[in-house]
Amino acid sequence: MIYTTTLLSSRGGLIGSLINKVRPLTPPRPLAAASISNSPVVQSKTLEEQVGLPPRPKKPLTPYFRFMREQRPKLVAANPKITTIEVVRQLSKDWSDADVQLKDRLQAAFKKDQQIYMEQRTKYDATLTDEQRAEIKQLKQDVVDAKERRQLRKRVKELGRPKKPASAFLRFIASERTNTPQDPKQTYREWHQKTTAKWTRLPDSEKEVYMQESRKEMELYKKAITVWEEKMIRLGHIDVVRHGNLIDPPEPKTRKTQAAKEK
Repeated sequence: MIYTTTLLSSRGGLIGSLINKVRPLTPPRPLAAASISNSPVVQSKTLEEQVGLPPRPKKPLTPYFRFMREQRPKLVAANPKITTIEVVRQLSKDWSDADVQLKDRLQAAFKKDQQIYMEQRTKYDATLTDEQRAEIKQLKQDVVDAKERRQLRKRVKELGRPKKPASAFLRFIASERTNTPQDPKQTYREWHQKTTAKWTRLPDSEKEVYMQESRKEMELYKKAITVWEEKMIRLGHIDVVRHGNLIDPPEPKTRKTQAAKEK
């Protein structure tokens, strides 16, 4: 059985990229100042830094983004209440109306920096080993996979996928939060460990109460998820349906067929 998937397009990625390019650069704080501050400084590492390498040379800004970076302070100073999206829209319009001499100047600066970047990147790539290249490639794929999983979870939520019921153990944990709440002197980890040990010692008769509730809701969930997935297939949202449900079940085996195979 073959289905087609509905492809959804989004402009959020382009707008977000423009906003990030236009935002002013924030200079890094000195180590002394960072140590005095009470708020932790979180700096994301590049893929190369995760492998233990220095960050790779950055590509130079194109003439368009150079124009936006130069003109943004002037536009914000003249319009203090302007939003970031409005800044992007106005600067995009101003770029279309900019004179040729300005564009030529920015283009010349870009070409110069591009040449420097190519030389630096060639030298940088020459220092990488095959193992480091493979590790960087794997990290890039991990980033792509993680992004796809986040997008899929978001789509599933937006499409109203039935929520899987809690297990018997999680139901017990939830009830214990009310019946035996965490002591102020306890950490959550300590409370959870103590509650888990309590569940282990719980008689089977008391566990059965939670298990019956879980089984009852699981049956309702199975019916609801089947109806929902059938609806998603009809609408073309195949990517949110469990893979096993996209395959036609095999023909039921008769007793004669089974006996013939055994011989």
